[in-house]
Amino acid sequence: MASKNTTTQQPHSARQIILMLLLAVAGSLAVFLLQSHTGLSLRDEGLLWYNAQRVMVGEVPIRDFTSYDIGRYYWSAAFMNLLGDNGIVTLRVATAAFQTMGVFIGLTLLARSHAKQNIFFWLLVIITLMVWMSPQYRLFDNSLPIVLIGALSFLVEQPARHRYFLAGLTVGLVAVFGRNHGIYGVAGSLCTMIYLTAKRQSGPNLTSAFIAWVAGVVVGYLPVLLFIAAVPGFAPAFLESICYLFEIKATNIPLPIPWPWAVPFEILPTGRALRGVAIGAFFVAIVIFGVMGAAWSIWQKLQNKRVSFALIASVFLALPYAHYAYSRADIEHLAPGVFPFLIGIFALLASQPAKIKWPFAALLCGASLLVMLPTHSGWYCYKNPQCVETNVAGDKLKIDRETAGMLTDVNELAEQFAPGSRAFLMAPLWPGAYAALGRKAPMWDTYAILPRSIAFQQGEIERIKAANPGFVIIGDMALDGREDLRFRNTHQIIDRYIRDHFECLNCNVQNPAFRVYRSNQAGQ
Repeated sequence: MASKNTTTQQPHSARQIILMLLLAVAGSLAVFLLQSHTGLSLRDEGLLWYNAQRVMVGEVPIRDFTSYDIGRYYWSAAFMNLLGDNGIVTLRVATAAFQTMGVFIGLTLLARSHAKQNIFFWLLVIITLMVWMSPQYRLFDNSLPIVLIGALSFLVEQPARHRYFLAGLTVGLVAVFGRNHGIYGVAGSLCTMIYLTAKRQSGPNLTSAFIAWVAGVVVGYLPVLLFIAAVPGFAPAFLESICYLFEIKATNIPLPIPWPWAVPFEILPTGRALRGVAIGAFFVAIVIFGVMGAAWSIWQKLQNKRVSFALIASVFLALPYAHYAYSRADIEHLAPGVFPFLIGIFALLASQPAKIKWPFAALLCGASLLVMLPTHSGWYCYKNPQCVETNVAGDKLKIDRETAGMLTDVNELAEQFAPGSRAFLMAPLWPGAYAALGRKAPMWDTYAILPRSIAFQQGEIERIKAANPGFVIIGDMALDGREDLRFRNTHQIIDRYIRDHFECLNCNVQNPAFRVYRSNQAGQ
């Protein structure tokens, strides 16, 4: 597992790289074909879909509507423009293309780190990576950590000044797609730089390395810097999006950590209990891997023994991405956080004898399937006969009955109260309804789940007045079971305005899941 020198470089060939590309394309294509027309989240996927549509008509993320960072929306809009369609399936083509890039990088860095492996090893790797690429609307977040691992692996392989620049360039580009990923990339890069320049035998010193890396970060982040400098109104909106995180003192709404020892075996079926243990085990494993892997890598360096550069890069990104997983401890946030662990373990196993490599590789693949397969929409609809075929903005999808019913209700209300292109309002979080009907949201915040100031809510009310929505749907839900996260508590002023200025159609029903209002004003 360890020998002389500080890094490992194994022979690789164009033939091997082509094999990795074919595996990445085949894996992504297979998953896409299986579930491109299944499942739909009007929440998270709806946010990505709606925002990409708004970019297509010239609006600017963050400034004109609530959004994550700009890269994912311009990437998606570019594919939708290229294919001449703004539907949900075309959006999934865009995310699948990004996923293919991420998986190819992951396979390639493992191939470059180690001698040629048996095809069955690569099949276990590709199955494991692909099954964690879920749900479909998080493929950007799931792919970005692999991109960062690839950049840092390339740096560790040969720590030259131009590679420090390329590593910084990658961190900057990643931040264009997600500033949180950029921060994780910064943390991983700094740890890697310290590791490489301590007791160094070649390459630039820490100061020179840092300067080259910072230059790369600036160049990579230029798209956002140009938006800040040249797009009117973007700079204050961007600054406000950062200040708001400090205002709420969190990056996410936390959930209890699903520790494996807390699984209630006595009340769960065996299969669900085992899955619960596996989920908890991954939460524990990513932290143990980060701590022990870093300590072991540093010890090996002090002993002048070499370590796989893919393993080193994974180790120094493991703890930053553990923060992502623990910020909201559910499977959707575990998936991006687990990739440094997955790449690192496969890099470690690749150099082990067969009696260690095959059982542990199979165990990792099997545990991944147990945890993640139920989250894939294609598998869900295969196992669940409740999925129904529904027309979603011209695409025929098989989706769950609840989502299908919601779309049917929104379409009927639109025909009755908001014909033509008249706006409607749906809060707190179903932006996919706007995308499905091709309408512009009357509020800036289409994902209104966190408390907002009085001034912010008054600004939203002015937007609602200007849009003159024909009807309003308010979901009366306690998110995560928390009463303080009901819309009437997080957005009291907006909720009161709606109650005062719109006629409620079902408020006589006890505890309606959705309060439905119609406008008291004539249509536009």
